[in-house]
Order: sequence, then C-alpha cells, then structure tokens
Amino acid sequence: MTIHPTSKVHSSSEVDEGSIIGKNCIVGPFCAVSSGVQLQEGVELLSHVSIAGNTTIGKKTKIWPFASIGHQPQDLKFSGEISEVIIGSENKIREGVSINPGTSGGGGKTKIGSQCLFMLGSHVGHDCQLGNKIVLANNVALAGHVVLEDGVHVGGLSGVHQFVRIGEGAFIGAMSMVTKDVIPFGMVYGERAKLMGLNLVGLRRAGFQSHTIKDLKDVYMGLFSTEGTLRSRMKLVDKSDNPLVEKLLDFISGENNRSLLTP
Repeated sequence: MTIHPTSKVHSSSEVDEGSIIGKNCIVGPFCAVSSGVQLQEGVELLSHVSIAGNTTIGKKTKIWPFASIGHQPQDLKFSGEISEVIIGSENKIREGVSINPGTSGGGGKTKIGSQCLFMLGSHVGHDCQLGNKIVLANNVALAGHVVLEDGVHVGGLSGVHQFVRIGEGAFIGAMSMVTKDVIPFGMVYGERAKLMGLNLVGLRRAGFQSHTIKDLKDVYMGLFSTEGTLRSRMKLVDKSDNPLVEKLLDFISGENNRSLLTP
C-alpha cells in the first residue's frame, strides 16, 4: 500500500496492500479500503466506509458512514470479470449509499462526475454513467446501465429502470418510477412517471435568458402537442442557434435502448 505522509488513517481501519491513499486524506474509524482502491487528494472517509475493487475516488470527495462502493454488482450474469468504479471530485456520498462497479455486458465501468450529492440510502447500479452536479435524494435507486446527464435532480424514493437515459437538467419528482427516457430539462413525476412539462425553475437557476427558455417552450409544445409522429414534427423545428433546442433534438435523435417518456 502507499499512504502519503500527510494523510491520517485511524488505527481501527484496514487498508490493504495495493491501495493508494493520496495527499491530505482522512480515513476515519472502522473503514475498509481494499487493494486496487485509489483515494485522491483530500478524500475523507468519516467512519465505517467500505471501498473495494478497482475504485478511484476523486479529490475532496467526502463519504459518510456505512457507504459501500465498488463491491460486486447485483447482476446475476457477473462472473468476477475485471471492472471498475471511477468517481470524480468534490462529491458528497451520504450514509448507506451503494455504488456498484461495471460488468462486461456494459463496458466494465461505472462512472460518476464531480460535485454530485448522493443522499442517504441511494443506489447507483452497475455500468451507470453519471455527469456533474447531480442530486439523488434519499433512497433513490438507479438500475444498471442508467445514464444521467449534468444537473439532473431525482426526488426521494424514486426508481429508474435499467438502460434509461435522463437528459441534462431534468427534474424527477419524489416517489416516481421512471421506465422510459426523459428529455433534457424535462419535468417528470408519477407512480408510472409521465412528462409533465419543462423544468423552468431549473432553467432559470442555471442562468438561461428568458427568450432562450421561451424558444425551448415553443419547441416543446410543437413536438408534444400537435398531430403526426414525433420524428415528422422534429423536421419542422427551427433550431435558431438555441443551445437548449439543439440539446433537446440531439437527445431525441441519439442512441437509445428505451422509448421516450411523453406527456
């Protein structure tokens, strides 16, 4: 093992050979850090944290008690193949969070961006790909192969079906079951979730100008409130150099394993 001299490891914690503890890390009481784990500069494990496998934790990420990261995925097809978890910087991973590594069927990698918040009891399944500044509220569960783009917020006790994509800036209301793809900046909720409109509050908080948001609203109404197929209506959309409209159309046109959630 390699432990930087500026780091502190509690005497009750177990750090295996082959692990790397970077500068200014803190490993609190009763933690387990397995071989293959890398903690980058400033990572803090408060206590009772278990990290296994080929797992990299980015700078200044803070992990609360009883989090489980990098342990065998909940996939019956997993046969011990080499896989990994890569977590970015400045994340907050609260009590009881579980994050599983990838599998050979999904590219072998679970990847999480930076500045995300994973609240108590939330779960990130195998082969998930998460962007930056994502919030998963208490007891949110992401199944395997889920994609969350930047700035997605998922309300408490919600579930996301495997292979679902959720676009940038989308908001999922509490206690929702999301079984289809969610457009960027979409507002979704319901026991069997439906698309209820656009996340206008999130768009304003992100600093987009009113005329840019209005153009997006007009396109949204045209795509989802008129006759004909969605593909035919897309051909009539004028992008007008609006980045929000471009992201929406690119998402709808992108590769997908699930159908699109509609109003």
